[in-house]
Parts: sequence; structure tokens; C-alpha cells
Amino acid sequence: MKSGISVMTAAMLVALAGCAGGGASEAGGREAAAQPGATAYPFSIKNCGIDVTFEAAPKRAVTMNQTAAEILIHLGVGDRIVGSGYENFKVPDDIAEQYKKIPILSAPKDTIKHEKLLEAQPDFVYSSFASFLTAAQGGEREQLHKLGVPTYVTEFDCAKHVSVANADFPMLYEEYRRLAKIFGVPAAGEKLASEQQAVVDKALGKVKKRDKPLKVMWFYSTYAGTPWAAGPGGLPQRVSELVGVKNIFDDASTKWAEVSWDEVAARNPDVIILADLTRGEPNDTVQEKLDLLKKDPLTSKLGAVAGNRFITLPGAQMDPSYGSVRMVPALVDALNEIP
Repeated sequence: MKSGISVMTAAMLVALAGCAGGGASEAGGREAAAQPGATAYPFSIKNCGIDVTFEAAPKRAVTMNQTAAEILIHLGVGDRIVGSGYENFKVPDDIAEQYKKIPILSAPKDTIKHEKLLEAQPDFVYSSFASFLTAAQGGEREQLHKLGVPTYVTEFDCAKHVSVANADFPMLYEEYRRLAKIFGVPAAGEKLASEQQAVVDKALGKVKKRDKPLKVMWFYSTYAGTPWAAGPGGLPQRVSELVGVKNIFDDASTKWAEVSWDEVAARNPDVIILADLTRGEPNDTVQEKLDLLKKDPLTSKLGAVAGNRFITLPGAQMDPSYGSVRMVPALVDALNEIP
């Protein structure tokens, strides 16, 4: 029975892809064509090493996770999202009204599975995590492309946890521009990039000068008692560099590294940055992290813990998303309070 549904849905997808050449609407297509710098279809890009061709502006996009949906909403194309998944934190108030109109295609805090994805009849799939587009999850990218459904995966996560060369905010802004081009609204991408760069620039203008940089640990969560911390090649590392602090695990082999409490103690951070997560996993919340650090015989003796030098940031911002730039002013203000 399942295979029958998949075949029927695949056929519908191919038919949909074949008639999608008009973009969001014929009138919308004519309007876009009249704008300077408007997208000329078809066009191709290389994304995470894969060539992807776009025949027309997507009308039925599926976002594999919440932060991907939020980016499209901020680009002004949220009304073209026909499904999303992997909700793992509270939706920001400024977009909550738009977001709640999007059908959720997965169980809470779970990923969209392949058959459910096909049922939505997408003409574009966008994911912030490479692991969400695999055979065990939403389906492999090559498989979707053969069905006439182009995909886009953030360049920050072409492979799980692998460090990214030159991970930076301009890389995030380029993602906005590419998505805006895909949807035929290039001006929206430029506007969003400019607005976010202004947030970063304003915050960096308030950085407190120090004779010696503070050492920080970006404490994300734990797995089976082992801490996970930010390493090199991700936005937390770049934010550390921008605000003038030293990430104690900038020599790790991955952007999110499995470390040990002995290593943390040996490197003795001046400040611990706590990721506030709402996934429901052990030690995800800030209070759980504080309890762990203050009660453990080893970590309770750390200078940062004894001195109560903690900074809390939303964990969702540590992975590339629309909210990521907000880490900079929040971190600068908090660091400036530390003597």
C-alpha cells in the first residue's frame, strides 16, 4: 500500500514540476521580469557540490526545519511554503502569525519523512541540515531532483558537524541572496543582508577593549554525560573572533565537538556561554546546565563557575539562521559587563 502511494505522489510531483514554469503567477512573473536584476529562468547553481537547476520560481516550497521556514518568511515568500517540520523552539513573536499558517509535516521535534514530503507535492525543498535529506529522512537530494524537485541545503552544513571554511555572516547573507534569486525576489535578499550587517556593525562598535582576551567555552549540551562545545568552522567561532574572545576549543576537529570535563577544567574558561535549548533533551535548558556545572566536584571549581560568569544565548541562534546575528549584540553587551 505504501509503495502505491509513493508512486502516485511521484507522478503528481513530475506533473507539477512540468507545469511550474509560470512562477508564482503569470502576472507575478511579468512584474518580476520588469524589475532590474530580476531572476532569469532557468538558471543553475552549485550547492554543496551539487548542480541544481531552477526552471521557475517555487510556488510550493517545503522547509525541512523551522529556521529554514523563518528565513523564507523574512524574505517575503512565506506564503509559498506548503509544509515544514522539525520545530524545536518557540517561534519568534514577529512572525508567529505567518508561521502558524504553515502545515507541519512531522511529529513534534521530529523530521519530515520521505513519503510525507512527497504528499505535499513540493516544487522546492530547503533544509538547514544535510542529515534531513537522506534516504532515512526526507529522501536523498538526487532522488528528489530526478522527480523534478530542486533542493537547497545550507552551505554551513553540507556534511554533519564538519568544520566549514570561512564560516561567517557574509556566508549567511549569500544564502539569503541565493534563496531570493531562486524565488524571483532578488531585492529582498539584498535588503535582508544589509539590515543584518547593520546589526553586526553597530554591536561591534561597542566592543570593550581588553589587554588580554577572555577565554570562553560555548557549552551547547551533553550526550551521555559528555559535553558538546563549539569548535572551529561555525558561527560561534566567528562570533568569538569578531568580539575579541578566545574560544577554548578552537583547535577541535569539528565545528561541534565532543570534549570532556577534564579538558574543560584544564583550559579553564573565564566565561561559559550557555546554549538555551528547548528540544527536551537532558541538560538542554540553561537551568539544567547551571545545576550540572555547580554541583559537579570538578566543574564547580572552575573560575567561570565559582565567579558566576555565565552568558545565556538561544541555542537556535548558534546554528546559522535569521536570528544568528542577534548573538553579536547580546554577547557584546554581556561581555562588557564583565570586569
